[in-house]
Amino acid sequence: MTTGLIPGDQPPDPRPTGDPPHQRHAPVGHGAMSVENRSRSSVITARAAASFEPVGRSVASARSFVRDTLQGWGFSDIVDDAVVLTSELVTNAVVHAGTSADLLCLRSEDGVRIEVADRYPEREIPVQGSAVSMGSPDREGGRGLQLCAALAGRWGVEYTPTHKTVWFQLDLPERPVGTRAAGPSLPADLLPLADGRIRVAVVQIDRAGTITSWNEDAEELFGYKADQVTGKPLTDLAAWPHTPGTGTGIAEALQLSRWEGSYGIRNADGRVIPVYASHLRVRDTAGEPSTVCLLVRDHERAVLQTPLRGTTTDTSGSSDGQNADPFEVFIGSPAPDDLDGLLQRTVERARDMLDGDAAFLLLATDDETELEVRASTGLPSARQRFARVPVEAGPGRYGSARMPAVHDDLTAVPGAVPLLNGTGMRSVVTVPLKVEGRLTGSLGVAAEAPGRYSNEEALRLQFAADRIALAVESARLGELERLRRGSLSFLVEASDLLAGTLDRDQTLALMAQMTVPTLATWCAVYTIADQASEPYLSYVLHEDEELIDGIKSLLSKIPPPDPVPTPGARVWSAPGEVAHQAALRTSMRSLGLSGGPTNHVTPGIGPTLATAQAVGGETVVLPLVARNRVIGMLTLGKPTDEHFRQEILELAEDLSRRAALALDNARLYSERTAISQSLQRSLLPPELPQIDGVEVEVIYRAAGEGNEVGGDFYDLFPISDGAYGFAIGDVCGTGPNAAAVTGLARHALRLLAREGLSGPAVLERLNSAILDEGARSRFLTLLYGELRPQEDGSAELKVVCAGHPLPLRLRQDGTVEPAAEPQPLLGVLEDLELYEETVTLDPGDVLLCVTDGVTERREGNRMLGDDGLADVLTTCTGLTAGAVAARIMRAVERFASDAPSDDMAILAMRVPEPHQD
Repeated sequence: MTTGLIPGDQPPDPRPTGDPPHQRHAPVGHGAMSVENRSRSSVITARAAASFEPVGRSVASARSFVRDTLQGWGFSDIVDDAVVLTSELVTNAVVHAGTSADLLCLRSEDGVRIEVADRYPEREIPVQGSAVSMGSPDREGGRGLQLCAALAGRWGVEYTPTHKTVWFQLDLPERPVGTRAAGPSLPADLLPLADGRIRVAVVQIDRAGTITSWNEDAEELFGYKADQVTGKPLTDLAAWPHTPGTGTGIAEALQLSRWEGSYGIRNADGRVIPVYASHLRVRDTAGEPSTVCLLVRDHERAVLQTPLRGTTTDTSGSSDGQNADPFEVFIGSPAPDDLDGLLQRTVERARDMLDGDAAFLLLATDDETELEVRASTGLPSARQRFARVPVEAGPGRYGSARMPAVHDDLTAVPGAVPLLNGTGMRSVVTVPLKVEGRLTGSLGVAAEAPGRYSNEEALRLQFAADRIALAVESARLGELERLRRGSLSFLVEASDLLAGTLDRDQTLALMAQMTVPTLATWCAVYTIADQASEPYLSYVLHEDEELIDGIKSLLSKIPPPDPVPTPGARVWSAPGEVAHQAALRTSMRSLGLSGGPTNHVTPGIGPTLATAQAVGGETVVLPLVARNRVIGMLTLGKPTDEHFRQEILELAEDLSRRAALALDNARLYSERTAISQSLQRSLLPPELPQIDGVEVEVIYRAAGEGNEVGGDFYDLFPISDGAYGFAIGDVCGTGPNAAAVTGLARHALRLLAREGLSGPAVLERLNSAILDEGARSRFLTLLYGELRPQEDGSAELKVVCAGHPLPLRLRQDGTVEPAAEPQPLLGVLEDLELYEETVTLDPGDVLLCVTDGVTERREGNRMLGDDGLADVLTTCTGLTAGAVAARIMRAVERFASDAPSDDMAILAMRVPEPHQD
């Protein structure tokens, strides 16, 4: 597309030089005027031109170009008509004629002339001398010139051998001073009521939504001084996040060019003051946009509210003779990029077109089996939004949404239009929205009076629906594409989070946190331990933490939903019904209607009502199915009068499948971890015995997550006659396989030692038992000894060190020396010749026994080693056995920053010094 804007008086002639005289066809009547008269009688003050390629998207580009140009010129009053006509003429050029289109906008003092030229001069244009009836919605051709005849003040067609130009001119409307709308004189008793002093708050909002101006009436109405609110967003004072009656939030309403409606402002005392507002978007001299808000008390809305529409429109006296048909307004300036805005605009214009009291628009689901309420006006839309109704409601004449339907009186056919139940609407006309024969939605207009609509209105509404259906479908597909991209991103993130944990409680918390508030306002997760167990309420979350306890209490008092394995979401009405009944009973007791106190509000009424509000909307249950078994249910809920979108339910179903598998994996992991830990704990020795005259301390660390026992082990047990056996060993490897040999060694040592065998004999028989394991056998280093406290306060030890790091003896003078000699390890040779050595620990001496996980602690190329261990031990003189073991472990941990990769065991024995009086 190429564009150009040339301000000035008279533009250069856009026609090619040397072209022969144009052939002109102008309609007779309707203010027809030749181009020569137009050029001589008006002065061109600006010109804008653009060229568009022969592709479908050029039509939307042309609409945007005309809209931006006219709004820039300050001609917003005629933008809608200009956009409609341009859209038709450019469509004829780039779609039907298949040529590029040249678009020219000319500004004059009294209006705008727009020319659309194509390169197909042979295409015949039917010129009508009078307006053509639009009665047939099936008519495919000629609508562009019909619209020109209906909307333009002047229009015509010009031919050259290479071009055809269709032009139209729109005059600026004449506005008598002081007149916009007027109504009949009313008796005083019929005038609207207002306070004696009507205050109109004038608030100005900048483009960022912050308050820049706050007048005295605003101070009186809301109690805030101007300096208290200036610079703050208006939405901080708004009591409701969305405007009642529409799906538009206050923040969005402030961005619209003009808006009227009701919302609440929280005053300085914290009370909510309902107000009626009129917003107008303006620009300052620097071109910066801002919004001027006029606010009055809601019961004084007549001061600002646009006058109600009359039952009939008299256009016979129109001085300019232009067609003010609301249908032409209906099809003007759609907003295909904003689905909600387009739908809301459509229902409002459909209501105006048929002079109805309410209108609604429903969109079809992908399978065309249900319709979902997406926009309404004149109805409690907060209650109806996203509610679903079947496409095929019955076998009757009007039982399908695929066909137009007219109901003269809904009281005669109750339930014919479920959306209007309880709304007071009596007559309704509905028509389908179709694109290429496929149902995409349904548009309806309703009135409180019976018999308001006939087939003529249905035909008219159908014609309008056909014009808007493609824009609605395009915007809907764009929204679905954005939702699908967002859903994929959401599911990828959810999968990563769920896969990152195997903890059951953390998985439950993640499930809830991912759904609230992204998918629902609150959620509850039920779990089922086994097929014989009842569902158990495991987790509850609400976006408002103060409501969690109330919802949890409510759900614990009602039976859980049935664990049905059928996929998909199903509605669960029990929470809303029970909460409503509980709130009703509480309210009655607070009023003294059930024998309670008459002037005292029950303390629980607040939480009860808040809980009823929180769970009063739609509640759905999705099964959590993993490995062909229902392991729980995911319950999602909305607050009062809210429904779930179909796309949200589909996303929740995808999430429930992933969450179910993650929850089941966490359950299996927890079960296996519990079994593993139970078995591992059985391999550890029971509590260490108390030995008179000897202090003993043990520190044990198993490597690997979830391991309590590895390849290292220790033991201390009584043998007989005041003798105790002790052992510290290291099986090759870590984990369960090493732990199996650990159990064999520890229990064999106890059994053989209590048979009265000497240390070498015990280890030789243990060596044979290990070799008997065959392929499962592992070699083992072991330090085994027998401890006998002596009467003189010392302790005698007989030790055998079979391939294990040598025990170190710390004397009172701080010297450290090995307490044994190295001998062959176990599990390698069949014939072992081992011997035992005798060591005497004097009072104050310490015997330190460790596994190689301590001495082989590494940091890069450095290793603690035997010498490093001895150096640490020399600093432990005078310490108790527990302090010695703790200092050794602390030194090992500080030696390297990485987590230990090997099991570690430390056994410290000390003979205390005698107490001196």
